[in-house]
Amino acid sequence: MERENIYEGKNMALFEEEMDSNPMVSSLLNKLANYTNLSQGVVEHEEDEDSKRKEIKAPRMGTFIGVYLPCLQNILGVILFLRLTWIVGAAGILESFIIVFMCCTCTMLTAISMSAIATNGVVPAGGSYYMISRSLGPEFGGAVGLCFYLGTTFAGAMYILGTIEIFLTYISPSAAIFHSEDGEGENVAMLNNMRVYGTCTLALMAMVVFVGVKYVNKLALVFLACVILSILAIYAGVIKTAFDPPSISVCLLGNRTLSKRAFDTCAKYEYRNNETVTTDLWKLFCNGSMLSAKCDDYFAQNNVTEIKGIPGIASGIIRENLWSAYADKGAFVEKKDKPSIPASEEIKFISSPPYVLTDIMTYFTMLVGIYFPSVTGIMAGSNRSGDLRDAQKSIPTGTILAIVTTSFICILLVFGHGKANGEPTWALLLTALICEIGILIASLDSVAPILSMFFLMCYMFVNLACAVQTLLRTPNWRPRFKFYHWTLSFLGMSLCLALMFICSWYYALFAMLIAGCIYKYIEYRGAEKEWGDGIRGLSLNAARFALLRVEHGPPHTKNWRPQVLVMLNLDSEQCVKHPRLLSFNTQLKAGKGLTIVGSVLEGTYLDKHQEAQRAEENIRSLMGAEKTKGFCQLVVSSSLRDGMSHLIQSAGLGGMKHNTVLMAWPESWKQSDNPFSWKNFVDTIRDTTAAQQALMVAKNIDMFPQNQERFSEGNIDVWWIVHDGGMLMLLPFLLRQHKVWRKCRMRIFTVAQMDDNSIQMKKDLQMFLYHLRISAEVEVVEMVENDISAFTYEKTLMMEQRSQMLKQMQLSKNEREREAQLIHDRNTASHSAAVAKTKEVATPEKVQMTWTKEKLISEKHKNKDTNAAGFRDLFTLKPEWGNLNQSNVRRMHTAVKLNGVVLNKSQDAQLVLLNMPGPPKNRQGDENYMEFLEVLTEGLNRVLLVRGGGREVITIYS
Repeated sequence: MERENIYEGKNMALFEEEMDSNPMVSSLLNKLANYTNLSQGVVEHEEDEDSKRKEIKAPRMGTFIGVYLPCLQNILGVILFLRLTWIVGAAGILESFIIVFMCCTCTMLTAISMSAIATNGVVPAGGSYYMISRSLGPEFGGAVGLCFYLGTTFAGAMYILGTIEIFLTYISPSAAIFHSEDGEGENVAMLNNMRVYGTCTLALMAMVVFVGVKYVNKLALVFLACVILSILAIYAGVIKTAFDPPSISVCLLGNRTLSKRAFDTCAKYEYRNNETVTTDLWKLFCNGSMLSAKCDDYFAQNNVTEIKGIPGIASGIIRENLWSAYADKGAFVEKKDKPSIPASEEIKFISSPPYVLTDIMTYFTMLVGIYFPSVTGIMAGSNRSGDLRDAQKSIPTGTILAIVTTSFICILLVFGHGKANGEPTWALLLTALICEIGILIASLDSVAPILSMFFLMCYMFVNLACAVQTLLRTPNWRPRFKFYHWTLSFLGMSLCLALMFICSWYYALFAMLIAGCIYKYIEYRGAEKEWGDGIRGLSLNAARFALLRVEHGPPHTKNWRPQVLVMLNLDSEQCVKHPRLLSFNTQLKAGKGLTIVGSVLEGTYLDKHQEAQRAEENIRSLMGAEKTKGFCQLVVSSSLRDGMSHLIQSAGLGGMKHNTVLMAWPESWKQSDNPFSWKNFVDTIRDTTAAQQALMVAKNIDMFPQNQERFSEGNIDVWWIVHDGGMLMLLPFLLRQHKVWRKCRMRIFTVAQMDDNSIQMKKDLQMFLYHLRISAEVEVVEMVENDISAFTYEKTLMMEQRSQMLKQMQLSKNEREREAQLIHDRNTASHSAAVAKTKEVATPEKVQMTWTKEKLISEKHKNKDTNAAGFRDLFTLKPEWGNLNQSNVRRMHTAVKLNGVVLNKSQDAQLVLLNMPGPPKNRQGDENYMEFLEVLTEGLNRVLLVRGGGREVITIYS
């Protein structure tokens, strides 16, 4: 009885059954006025490739010829012969050993990882690209493969530059095209000579490759034999100089080294025929040939001496070379143990004195970048994987043996020195062009760090691939090579990354940028095949870990966001009926949170699996077109009702389950050929309520905007009738983050009863929005109690008559169609009359400024008396009205009254959000419930009916 007194008014009768869980806005705002807290209420790719691969002659290359020798050829390169002795001279034996050890360790760890990957299944042609792409995915494979290609191309430029440097410096200096008299111009002339000769050599090499590189490969053993003989000659020279040093001398002035190109005799003067005669060296430092001539101060105070250029091991040169002697560019090359008197002033009588100066600044990290290319080439064997008899056996054995051999050689050297033919024409031209870029740089010391970056990038991802596969422990990871561990791979990857930044941090960043751009491009274009790579497995493991970490249960209010299950309807062709439902979801979600797009196909799965597959493809295609980021879940069920219930119960996984259901209003619920279509809709509402999930029902969904549309103005109107946990506040805020709704203003309307203080409600609501950090206009609309109109009774009468008619189901189809048309005509005429009458007699809905307790009581009693008299008058007009269900009459009165108020304020709004009343607890009145909702939203263009999930989704606290 007490509850009946509380809700004895007729205005909110439509929501009276939900007042226990969803309080009136007025009572909620009264509590919030004191700022209290809210309550937490595949076809396999390999088979496909094998079918396309042409049959060729069976490969016959073994470990020695196919892997070991090619690796030796690539590792024992130009850096070993031209730069290792210079590196030892600049860095000293100890630091040179550290450089060699770091680089060899890096390649050894990479070789171990590569061996594990290479022995995990058959390795066809493709080499490093094949291994990385199958382990880390096509994006990483393409990016790293292209980096490896660039590194190999620049390596070609480096080898050509090294060849030209040897030719012009040691073999035939007279062959230089450009010449210069001074020292500075000599370096420039040397670079120009290397550009010209390098370009000619590159053109010759390109023609050889175009004709057919297989003819050159036949001479590979000859070339390797020359390299090995050269290395043996170095060791033979070391042994010989220990006992019989050569007579090669170096001229010193003080402790500064002099170049003998401008003079022959290493002395200031010499005795000829008992006379003291000045030498050519004297003329370089003095202003004349006489002994009395004025000379350079340093030349005058220091002696000229001559020392052995190759003193031999027995001279103690190893002890002298233990420590580093780094220098800046242009510094004097000095022998530290020789005496030297510094000059107070140096007078230059010629532009370039014959000092030997450093042509590049030396420091540890720079030397690492120059030396590292000498240990590359470990993938020369794996690149020939398609030509090997047994790649799984040959690649690990040959590569590791080659690294051990070359590492031993390098360490000893540190201490010892102190088209129709099948050729891809366009690819050849591109490679030659890239190689020409390296040749135009012309400096071997500048090209070496560039290719170091690309090789290190490739090696880093080989180690990463092995580490990822080992840690994932996928069932297919079963390499025959057992001497590996993920810690070794991780150490190798870290060492590669460290060496990249040690060599040159800006080159490292540039190489990473190139690889990143290639990765994103391949990802954007999309991989054609799924290879079951490690990155996909890593993603699955990460997803599993994250799902297990997510607490099972509702998140905190601050973390709540709509995780939407979009319920789509399909037509007979398995196409989506309302595609704009996905558009609206995209605008609401903006790519954030979880989206599950669900649909139900009626039938049995055995009979409908092909249609289900086609429907799922159509839904995924539409999701792509609407830029909906989420998952598709289609259910085949014996009935639509059961299928929708199954989706609501089981969609999602673990903590990643939906908390909101979005569906379209069933526009055809009144059609006579489907009289019970509304039952599925009403039962779905009950399911979401039982599952404590929020519900959004979009009416007139086909009028909603597409993602490409933009509203330049307009309002998003929220009609906040009962408190739903804050859904009505949150949804417009999320919508306005999207470009479609960004320029729309948000307006909030709430309804005040006779006993509510409208002014205080408005203040409380404004303060509530302020604390929610939501900007919106606020308006409180008063709905005074008045007589139930004749239109309401007539509407209720037609509703009950139609309900009774549908229950009988004995009417023929034609009769039902005529009855439906008759009801529609009556509704249209009655509504027009009611609107006209409302405009004439409606009380202005203004905020009463002077309400007092006495006025409220007197007004309430006056309304009761007036209502009772009105009822008697109405019943005399039409006696059958007296037999109507009074609960239905009051609900219809609420729907009609609210509809009139909403139309008056929000008819031109771009979107109207309304509290959606729940279905009646008595299932006998489900068809009446649909009529109430139809009347409530009649005349509005775009409507979103919203029901909360029974918990708070927005809070004023940080």
